[in-house]
Amino acid sequence: MTPPMVEARGLFKRFTLPRHSLFAASRTVTAVEGVSFAIPAGTTFGVVGESGSGKTTLARMLLKLEQPSEGQLLVNDQDIFAQTPAEERAYRRLVQAVFQDPYGALSPRMRAGAIVTEPLRALGVHRRAADMKAAEVLELVGMRRDAASRYPHEFSGGQRQRIAIARALSVDPRLLVLDEPVSALDVSVRAQVLALLREMQQRLGLTYLFIGHDLAVVRYLSDAVGVMYFGRMVEIGPARDVLRRPAHPYTRRLVALAAAEAPLGVARLGGGTLPNPLSPPSGCHFRTRCAFADARCAADAPALREIAPGHNAACHHLDAIAAGTKAETGPLLEEASRQRAV
Repeated sequence: MTPPMVEARGLFKRFTLPRHSLFAASRTVTAVEGVSFAIPAGTTFGVVGESGSGKTTLARMLLKLEQPSEGQLLVNDQDIFAQTPAEERAYRRLVQAVFQDPYGALSPRMRAGAIVTEPLRALGVHRRAADMKAAEVLELVGMRRDAASRYPHEFSGGQRQRIAIARALSVDPRLLVLDEPVSALDVSVRAQVLALLREMQQRLGLTYLFIGHDLAVVRYLSDAVGVMYFGRMVEIGPARDVLRRPAHPYTRRLVALAAAEAPLGVARLGGGTLPNPLSPPSGCHFRTRCAFADARCAADAPALREIAPGHNAACHHLDAIAAGTKAETGPLLEEASRQRAV
């Protein structure tokens, strides 16, 4: 069996916060807790969840901007945090990123051509060859060749994001980390950029880790989806199953709100107590906001278990939740519709 291109095994990431005073005790926040997943080559793995759920920390570990406190992160069956200097240089070329803000990600003092060639020049590619490659990838992402001589402020938001994608593609990567790449764009432009990302994946055989809040966007681009809450992966499986037949109560609420086109938020998730990162709830982290929570949820953290082929969820009450779907999500959809009308 061919190993996946990306595999996370029990990833943890803990951050130690600065002390308030010399005599204060050190404080630790766990941003990612025991997360495991796999991404086959040429596919997209979408990660969804509210702000603070650990999605971006996961992406930063894959980009080697953060090192896991525990666990392994393998790319092409190699632990990326046990690489030799030569292997690390090759890895920097293998994986690239596209971020949320296309203007903030581009230097306003550099022309588009110089922005696209910057990664190539860092790898020692000759200037003439780098310029030729820049023209090639700019055309590939739908930009005119004369775009290379213009500055970022001369482009629209969608065009700037195309330049950011061209820069990522300039070194011929195999893996792209896409952190909210269309959330800052208008709806019509967003559709164009998403179509471009799908076209590039099919044409170049790319593998994507896609982070997003918009479930419609994640559903469009992803083959598989992982739902994160408070650092833990609470549901994971094929996108069509997770987003059409969600099992975890948290995922159900996200899907219900998305159906009503209501933005995510604490109040819109049905209230409850938002956990304190410095003192997370015992057992299931979602129990303080869950209508099904009981003493077992407080005592034991549920493990992911398979509910359909490849579809796993972490909850002690999956059967009861499946039986009570309409009772739980009906009022939530009504409330989301009222908030949307306001």
